[in-house]
Amino acid sequence: MEFSEKRSLERLANNVRIGIIESVYSAGCGHPGGSLSIADVITYLYFKEMNIDPADPKKADRDRFVLSKGHCAPALYAVLAERGFFEKDELKTLRKTGARLQGHPDMKGIPGVDMSTGSLGLGISAACGMALSAKAYGDDYRVYSIVGDGESEEGQVWEAAMFAAHYKLDNLVMILDLNGLQIDGSITEVMNPMPHDETLRAFGWNVIVIDAHDFDAIEAAFAEARKVKGKPTAIIAKSVKGKGVSYMENKCEWHGQAPKEDLYRVAIEDLGRIAESLK
Repeated sequence: MEFSEKRSLERLANNVRIGIIESVYSAGCGHPGGSLSIADVITYLYFKEMNIDPADPKKADRDRFVLSKGHCAPALYAVLAERGFFEKDELKTLRKTGARLQGHPDMKGIPGVDMSTGSLGLGISAACGMALSAKAYGDDYRVYSIVGDGESEEGQVWEAAMFAAHYKLDNLVMILDLNGLQIDGSITEVMNPMPHDETLRAFGWNVIVIDAHDFDAIEAAFAEARKVKGKPTAIIAKSVKGKGVSYMENKCEWHGQAPKEDLYRVAIEDLGRIAESLK
């Protein structure tokens, strides 16, 4: 990847992180930690990887994206706003009564949202159905889904994994956000789902392990996924929960709470320093 393109993506991802903090702070609730950890991957998807058009969110040949860990909707909303699906000011309406941007994505009301999610495991299952539909009708769109590592403790995720391999869904890419933490603590302490790479390979998946915050690695992983035939691809993205905000990084307590004014200002200052370093 050219330096200028990489720097542009880094700036966009930082803007997405600012959008996450602004929306969660305005709501007074939400899920910042896991939203921040996927900011780089979701930025790459919406600005480089996927065939989408903000002016025509429902175009038939668009690639599909499903946020299986639907509680991290602030990341999806922030990237949709950054990409031009709606105005950035709307991020401050998160979880407000009557607003479109509720705590989980709603495909009926929000442009750019392809699937309503929230119940863990449901999203990747729906993504499998979308990918199978493309195969059945001879469509060439691709399907992408971000799954949480805590979410991977759900049995439905592994039923979906079995389904995708059985039907050879090589048009499906699952991105597993491996930040190591869930609401109650470390995933290895709560209900250890490791090792994901060995398990997914045993299920019949192509598996790629990357640093979730390295755009060169992200680009290489999606490029490899496009070349793989006859099996789905899982990108295990090793990430930092709360990435970019000093006091949130690697802290499970920021899984599902919003910062008060003093810590909101610290978060904006942290991200502002990152923005300055990327100029």
